[in-house]
Amino acid sequence: MIDLGLNKINLKPIDSRKTMQKINTHKLPEDSWASPKGNFSGFGKGVSEALGRQPKSTDLLERHPFDVEICRIPPGKTPYPYHSHSAQWEFYHVISGTGVVRHQVGVTAIEPGDAFLFKPGEPHQITNDGAADLVLYVVADNPIGESCHYPDSGKWLVRSPERRIMRSEALDYYHGEE
Repeated sequence: MIDLGLNKINLKPIDSRKTMQKINTHKLPEDSWASPKGNFSGFGKGVSEALGRQPKSTDLLERHPFDVEICRIPPGKTPYPYHSHSAQWEFYHVISGTGVVRHQVGVTAIEPGDAFLFKPGEPHQITNDGAADLVLYVVADNPIGESCHYPDSGKWLVRSPERRIMRSEALDYYHGEE
């Protein structure tokens, strides 16, 4: 049977924009980033954004319940500083290449087919230790109001109401209030 995209009840063409969105990840543009001194760099394809995700929206139908990225890390590179998320879960699946993951207990080697998960509060960092690109699928739930902690530098990324990086000393709850 050949599916012509017709609704069998009234035989009208189905508008695929209302039922399914489709992209080809091989055709997506690749974004790149690098720190000023080049210690951190990587490439990514925003799969969810290509499917219509609006990251700054608070409407869950526009925001989507999760975000998918294809991350490519060149040999010898680390894409991000060691960090943890306050509320975000991240799932990783290694497609090709090799690397190591730094986490709160130590370092673990990764290879194609490996899948791993970081829950909120678990610091992590991925480094490509191989001779070829390390390519991973990253799936995150990206909750609204998410913040990140960078244990090596004592900094915080705060995303509400706007994105800011800051460092602060611990204070008593009522400091400066009374």
